[in-house]
Amino acid sequence: MRMTAEQFLNWEHKSITLLAMSGVGKTRLAKKLPTDKWFHYSGDYRIGTHYLNEPILDNIKSEAMKNPVLRKLLLSDSIYIRNNIGINNLAVVSEFIGKLGNSKKGGIPYAEFKRRQQLHLHAEINAMLDVPKFIHKAHDIYGYNYFLNDAGGSVCELDSPKVLETLAEHSLILYVKVPSSLEQAIVKRAELKPKPLYYREDFLEVHLEKFMQLNGITDCNQISPNDFVCWVFPYLFKSRVPRYEAIAKDYGYTIMADEFANIVDETDFIQLITKALTQQTTD
Repeated sequence: MRMTAEQFLNWEHKSITLLAMSGVGKTRLAKKLPTDKWFHYSGDYRIGTHYLNEPILDNIKSEAMKNPVLRKLLLSDSIYIRNNIGINNLAVVSEFIGKLGNSKKGGIPYAEFKRRQQLHLHAEINAMLDVPKFIHKAHDIYGYNYFLNDAGGSVCELDSPKVLETLAEHSLILYVKVPSSLEQAIVKRAELKPKPLYYREDFLEVHLEKFMQLNGITDCNQISPNDFVCWVFPYLFKSRVPRYEAIAKDYGYTIMADEFANIVDETDFIQLITKALTQQTTD
């Protein structure tokens, strides 16, 4: 959605889509906005509670069935398993996506990892296509004035024009750009706390082969899951930047992560968006 700063300020039902690498602070920002005015739509939450809910539960049940006691109780319907996903607790989603590598070290075998990556891809596409429906719910059913789409870091990887066109039609897309001065901090944070990630299939194949060659590995089951995630993250970061920038150029606007991090409240957020629209509309 394209608009001037004045049009944005006069927009009665503001709908914002935030795009950025994980760790930039999209979810932290949502906590700073008035909860009675802003509807917080988390793409990852929608993925976990709706599109991947059944596969996640199937995986947990499969693990539970390996325990004779739990198996007996599950088969007799004496117990049941359910997700307890929250916007601030997406651990089961991350655990399901998992990390490629040695299963004895918590990794996931190659074929299963690729299957889950495909499931996540389609789930994220559908979660983003659901945004207009939730904008309607937020405004017309629940009475929220404003809508914040906290999109996952891998939205730029979807290669789905339909997703971008849908988001651009119904929301103002803001790309939170990490300046070069902060890139190393993001990379370091990822190394200290390695997280399961989505990779485009071609990206995964190229970098997995490179990693295995560098480390003299011939079988994916020899890979230490955290080692691969930490090694590949800087390459993933670099590969996503031009994708984000292309989205911002074609569909939205750019705000800087250092300014984004300094937002204290709603007023700061609105002012930062207005500044970006003023500068980039003029440019």
